[in-house]
Amino acid sequence: MGVRLTQDETWEMLANSHTGTITTLRRDGWPISLPMWFAVVDRKIYMRTLAASKKALRIKRDERACFMVESGKAWKDLAAVVVPVRASLIDPAGEEARRALAAIGAKYEGWGVPQKAVPEATRKHYGAGNVVIRLDPAGDMITWNNAKIRLKSA
Repeated sequence: MGVRLTQDETWEMLANSHTGTITTLRRDGWPISLPMWFAVVDRKIYMRTLAASKKALRIKRDERACFMVESGKAWKDLAAVVVPVRASLIDPAGEEARRALAAIGAKYEGWGVPQKAVPEATRKHYGAGNVVIRLDPAGDMITWNNAKIRLKSA
């Protein structure tokens, strides 16, 4: 039995993972990877960021990116999904973005910090115009789940 995930298992792992890592390309060509909260809607991956963020600027410049989720600590439990993607910024006022933002809000309800606990300067910074990032799969995904390996008894 192989360790690869089926398409359904892949999308289930993506949907159920808490934090993903997006890798975009800096102006000088070097990749940069950042953890992000996200949601899966209709087999597309969505996240929110500041319109003026470096992530958004990198995506405007080059749509090529990669997204990864992983789980497990012991070798026998390691699993991951790596998705080459085309990243785009979508209007946060559109219907697609509203659905994505609702899914992100529902997924992370209770995980954020209450607004009254956030310093004013931070509220201003993060309230300065958001955009929604949509990640469309753009090639073969790399997947594995070592739990699929039938280990020999010791």
